[in-house]
This record gives sequence, C-alpha cells and structure tokens, in this order.
Amino acid sequence: MLANYLIGLREGLEAALVVGILIAAVVKLGRRDVLPRLWLGVAAAVVLSLGLGAVLTFGAYGLTFQAQEIIGGGLSVVAVGFVTWMVFWMARTARSMRGELESSLDRAIAGGAWAVVALAFLSVGREGIETALFVWATVQSTGGGEAPVVGALLGILTAVAIEVAIYRGVVRLDLRRFFTVTGYLLVLVAAGVLAYGVGDLQEAGVLPGRTSLAFDVSAAVPPTSWWGTLLQGLVNFTPTPSWLQAGVWLAYVAVVVPLFARATRSRSTRPAEATAASAGAAAAGGSPTDRPTTRTTAGAPR
Repeated sequence: MLANYLIGLREGLEAALVVGILIAAVVKLGRRDVLPRLWLGVAAAVVLSLGLGAVLTFGAYGLTFQAQEIIGGGLSVVAVGFVTWMVFWMARTARSMRGELESSLDRAIAGGAWAVVALAFLSVGREGIETALFVWATVQSTGGGEAPVVGALLGILTAVAIEVAIYRGVVRLDLRRFFTVTGYLLVLVAAGVLAYGVGDLQEAGVLPGRTSLAFDVSAAVPPTSWWGTLLQGLVNFTPTPSWLQAGVWLAYVAVVVPLFARATRSRSTRPAEATAASAGAAAAGGSPTDRPTTRTTAGAPR
C-alpha cells in the first residue's frame, strides 16, 4: 500500500499541477468559456487510464501460464522504463513546465475547441497511463489484493487535495525537494519491479537461470512475516532472487541513482523561476505572489 501510495501521490500531483496551471492560465487570459473543453480533455484522460487499468487487470484471464508470465514480465519492464523516463524528465524540465504549458494553451485556444481538449487529454493522459501501468506492475509483483490499489487511490486523492490547497494559496510546497526525494524512492521501487519482471520472464522460459539463486534468506526474512511483507510491498524484495534478478537490480540502481543525483544537482544550481502561489494568484486575477521568489514552490513544477 505504501509504495503505491507514493506512486499515486507523485503521479497524481504531477497531473493535478498540470491541470492547475492550465486552469490558472485560462482564467488569467479571461477565457473561462474554454474551461468546459479543458475539463472534457481531463475526463477523457481519466477514462483512458481507468480503461487501461481494467484491460491489464482482467485481460490476462484465459491465457496460458507462460503467456501470462511473458505479458506480466514484459509490462513490468515497460513500466520501469516509463517511470525512469518520468523521473528524469521531471528533473530536467521542472523549471520550464509552466511556460511550456501556457504557450501550448495559447496555441490550442487559437486552434479551436478540439485543440484545447487534446492538450488537456495529452497532458493528463500521460500521467494516467504511467500510473495505471506502474501500479498494475507493483500489484502483480506483490501477489494482488486490494491494499495496493487502495494505496494508489489514497495517494491520488491526497495529490488532488494538495493541489486544491496550493491553488487557493493555503499551502506552499517545495517542489524541488519533494520531487527529488520521491524520485529516489521511486528508483528503488522501479528496481524491484524490474527484478520481478525479469523473474516472470525467467518463469516463462524467455530468460534463463531462474533456479540459479544468488542467495536464499527466506529463513531470516520469511516471505509471510510482517517485515518480509513490508520489504516486498515497498521495494519488491524477494528472499530467493536468481543471479540475473540480483544483477539487474544492482545494475539499475548503480546506473540510475548517480545519473539522477547529477540531474538533480544540476537543476538545483539554476535559479528557480516559478512559485506555487503564482498559479493560484493567476486564477484570482493576479497578486503580489505572481512576482518571482527565491524559493522553489509548487505551482509550476516543470
């Protein structure tokens, strides 16, 4: 539940911030007539994400065990790729997202109603698809159940509540720190999902070496114990990984963590441009909080 709560919180906050920036820009431009089109695009993106989740959850029934393992392992690897790209994309474009979105919105308004719908759909749909795919992969890796799904939903609801508070000027959030910390945590979760996906492909016979174990700590960390369940839920820890699983996990962490650390250090050395209050102030018609501050806060996360 906790790992999926983190995924829902981070992805949900990204999507909510995108919507908040678009709404603030529309209101600031005096084009409230565009808001219904904006919400139509957001609703379509939510439906697409839920539909993808339903297909992933129920679409594997009736397939052979080998086919299910191949699909599960392959989608786990794809999910890790999506999340890794998202983490680095956020680190690279955090400062410029607001300007890019507002520029895109100007062009969409000029292009007509469907262009605004498409902009909202694509902006939010990307986050929704990533969430659906990665949550499905983590649910599969922990054996299913309701708790992971509940965790993801709670994370998304928390993200929406945070964005509403930010939009109304109630909360100020240091986005640089938030996305840096959650980025590191998601890297560890993604490493576990990747190792799980490799294990699925080994079970299906696509990759060799499933019976060649790197170590066996099942006596010290029983899978059914509370700490074993906690480790499995958080980072997809398995007490009996194969050499290939252990090697893939170590290689992913060894490569991604230093690269992410360098990306976040590079970003932190540049002057922050946008603030959390600016999005809310724009919706209210502008206020002194529109002025740049020296602190990176939520409102223009990218």
